[in-house]
Amino acid sequence: MGLAWVRLDTQFPSNPKVLELVAAKQYRALFVYLGSLAYCGQHETGGYIPDTALPFIHASRKEANVLVEHGMWDLEPCGWSVHDWDECQVSDEASRRRRERAMKGAQKRWENARKAKLRGI
Repeated sequence: MGLAWVRLDTQFPSNPKVLELVAAKQYRALFVYLGSLAYCGQHETGGYIPDTALPFIHASRKEANVLVEHGMWDLEPCGWSVHDWDECQVSDEASRRRRERAMKGAQKRWENARKAKLRGI
């Protein structure tokens, strides 16, 4: 089960790399970047985007190259990685621990509700 959300810095629109893409009219590449964040979160890839994932984030190699040129993706063997993923996103381990806590909490609430119902409360 992947992340239900990813972090997007509130400064994203004014980030110098984003401003460069806007100035170059590379709006599609910006959309691809956002899609890559969602893909990595959903599939818990730690920021890695395999080349086979491009169609699923509405990307072509052209947008991938643009994102590499502008420092938003880093070139990796058989794909790319989101630049500074670990600095901005919750780690896979932290995500796993959060999920486990949420599941335990939900289980406890369910058990308490069930016990209350049995007692007629």
